[in-house]
Amino acid sequence: MTAMLASVRTLHEALFALEAGADFIDLKEPSQGALGALDHAAVRVCVKAIGGRRPASATIGDIVSMDPREMTAAAERMAATGVDYIKIGFFAHPRAFDCARALTGLARKTRLVAVMFADETYDLALVDTLADAGFTGAMLDTAHKTGKPLRDWRTDGELREFVNRARGHGLLSGLAGSLRKEDVPPLLKIEPDYLGFRGALCSGSNRNQNLDAAAFAKIRNAIPALEKIGLTI
Repeated sequence: MTAMLASVRTLHEALFALEAGADFIDLKEPSQGALGALDHAAVRVCVKAIGGRRPASATIGDIVSMDPREMTAAAERMAATGVDYIKIGFFAHPRAFDCARALTGLARKTRLVAVMFADETYDLALVDTLADAGFTGAMLDTAHKTGKPLRDWRTDGELREFVNRARGHGLLSGLAGSLRKEDVPPLLKIEPDYLGFRGALCSGSNRNQNLDAAAFAKIRNAIPALEKIGLTI
């Protein structure tokens, strides 16, 4: 089964997504980049309000320098909020593998999910290193939010290869990146553990606008509901 991840930017949106049936609630600030971070205090408030009813993730911000120390420090600060999963962007950079290894210590005590980017050059061997470092999951997203969806950047075969590589290591696998309702059926055939959405859930399909009930319902109805959800998805 494939879960639905909804990215939210406020407590109001988090509670709305919870009631509207999101399987996974992702806390981030869309106006600050692909993985813009919310204020740590805001994350704590949201985590407390969600109260374990759904798994919650949070992003650490776009660290495009891929500096291992900076990335580790940012992840450790976000871990202190008590959020269930921490999403970390792995941009195309020679130090990407060094960053994965630098996070080994934190990965032993916190669920880390690496976000790789379909609109940049990526190396599937990084998935192997992430698994060795103890990461919980890996997902493929888009770094540059131009409205061009994931499936315009990569073929379904390439996406399947990514998902299978992650699954082969026992990692959670996710796909995201300006996904639309029409992307859902073919992506469900690839069987990732979750599909992530922001823009498609918002007014006018604009990721910087508020969540829209009708838009949210269209995506929720396109993905078969999980019978039961827990922190292990």
